Amino acid sequence: MRFDSRMLSGIGALAAVVEAGSFARAGEAMGLTQPAVSRAVARLEERVGIRIFNRTARAISLTDEGRRFYETVAPLLAGIEEAAVSAGNSKALVRGRLRVNVDGTFGHYVLAPRLGEFLDRHPALSVEISVRDSMGDLVAEGVDVAVRFGEPEPSSLKARLLLETRVLTCAAPAYVARHGAPARPEQLGQDHQCLLIRNPATGRPFEWEFKCGKEVVPFAASGRLVVTDTGSLLGACLGGTGVAQLLEIYARDLIAQNRLVHLLPDWADETFPLYAFHHRSNLISAKVQVFLDFVRALAS
Repeated sequence: MRFDSRMLSGIGALAAVVEAGSFARAGEAMGLTQPAVSRAVARLEERVGIRIFNRTARAISLTDEGRRFYETVAPLLAGIEEAAVSAGNSKALVRGRLRVNVDGTFGHYVLAPRLGEFLDRHPALSVEISVRDSMGDLVAEGVDVAVRFGEPEPSSLKARLLLETRVLTCAAPAYVARHGAPARPEQLGQDHQCLLIRNPATGRPFEWEFKCGKEVVPFAASGRLVVTDTGSLLGACLGGTGVAQLLEIYARDLIAQNRLVHLLPDWADETFPLYAFHHRSNLISAKVQVFLDFVRALAS
């Protein structure tokens, strides 16, 4: 297939529609009419021989073929834009809008408090943060990158390990004053209340385990309080309701402030991973790369 400029124009229209969510809003962003955007996409569909969008009276969505095509061309289009900026000797290589999908733990306790310094570093960049329980469809929603805790499930996205944070067992000072501090994991099952958080993937509370070097001790944690989000878990722990297992990346400041006590410190070698997900390509846009570098630095 011979490449021509009309194909590049169509790819630009495709990216605008995905990002805006409709042909009308894409036209406003591009300074074109809705029919002009629709014609550009239709010519692209004819040129590549696939139907890119499912169209109804109320909504549009990418077809499976359209999603695969977009995942391939979107990073290339971003690369062309950045090459043009670089060739023009502009200092604002990191520019535009960055859309990020994050889970609540990372968004509320790690990212949001530090976003100001990231924006100060990149004045030509704007950031849109979407806090979600699940990752959803990054392509259909026009999301550049997702950052989420836990092992990745199989998908068409590229997964990059950003960091591994320890799992710490914590309680409030008032709770420790009433119940004492356990010397070994097994003692938690005697006179202590464990605070449990439900795993959305299984519907059951996350299992506990304690690791010291190569020794791993599974623990059947039990308690009268089960929550579905980290904010409630942390609030209950700070309030002295019981013992919780928390990620070090957001618990360490509370421990340093003496608002939480780190229990069983010799049994804290278990780690939990943080992954970034983006469109599968050997190319990665400058705005995504600087964001990933920033996230890695948050753990240091």
